[in-house]
Amino acid sequence: MSLAIVARDITRRFGKFTAVDGVSLDVEEGSIFGFLGPNGSGKSTVIRMLCGLLRPSGGEATVLGHNVAKQSEVVKQSIGYMSQQFSLYADLTVTENLIFYSKIYGILARERQERIDEVVEIVGIDRYRKRLAGHLSGGWKQRLALACALVHRPRLMFLDEPTAGIDPVARRELWNLLFDLSGRGVTFFVTTHYMDEAERCSHVGYIYFSKLMVCGTPNELKQLPDVSPPGTMRLQVRCQRLAAAMARLNAYDYVRDATIFGDSLHVLLEEGNEAHMADDLKASGFGAPEFNVIPPTLEDVFVTLTRQRDEETRRTIPR
Repeated sequence: MSLAIVARDITRRFGKFTAVDGVSLDVEEGSIFGFLGPNGSGKSTVIRMLCGLLRPSGGEATVLGHNVAKQSEVVKQSIGYMSQQFSLYADLTVTENLIFYSKIYGILARERQERIDEVVEIVGIDRYRKRLAGHLSGGWKQRLALACALVHRPRLMFLDEPTAGIDPVARRELWNLLFDLSGRGVTFFVTTHYMDEAERCSHVGYIYFSKLMVCGTPNELKQLPDVSPPGTMRLQVRCQRLAAAMARLNAYDYVRDATIFGDSLHVLLEEGNEAHMADDLKASGFGAPEFNVIPPTLEDVFVTLTRQRDEETRRTIPR
């Protein structure tokens, strides 16, 4: 197994404030690594360190075999980066943007057209070559941004919420592009707030208040004991008046958690109380519920870990 990223206890302090606290992770070459966490948790600071833009205050990391602190310029030339906000030139055409970025990356003139043609074909933006970037839809702007980040053929790409603000079809198509590129050997480090996108990643890391809480495959994370504690079970429940039923269920002693998912409730309750729950809901005017056992979701994982960390923080704060 070859690793594109190796980080060991990387830390970043700004004065007395610790933005990233001892993060360690491995990212395999050709994989799609999802990096999740609420705003302000340290995601962007981790990325800036891994891109060679910010020197770690402690620990060390290598990207494509290069030390991010000692060989930052080599790291910058070896990677691609796509920001959350569209940062290309709106008053330049698609082709003009690609020419500009190919020059920025130092691609020789004799190779430039071949590289541009290559990325245009990869992202499927050929019909918009002459269109101003500012006139593209959100999805096509993201494709152009991806093309510009790929023009120097990087082996590793950092994508900061690449699908934020674009429609579901464009989001699906962009992810299909990432899968295709991953199959060609490109490694992706992707931040996202969408749980369905996290499910698509080969590995996922979750950072909260500067600390990496957990890291593993989506399936491994769902099997964590804390997510479904011994003696509990998780049910999908369909009944009448979901919002009111959720409030009622959360008041029962044998229910650990209940929340709405689409047209049903996801309920974590103590084993052996399924019939009790059904009787209580029916007696409370919510009709005869239908229910079945379900596995946890990644959202369940992150909600559980966040609540645990918040509880630990509350216990340590002096009163």
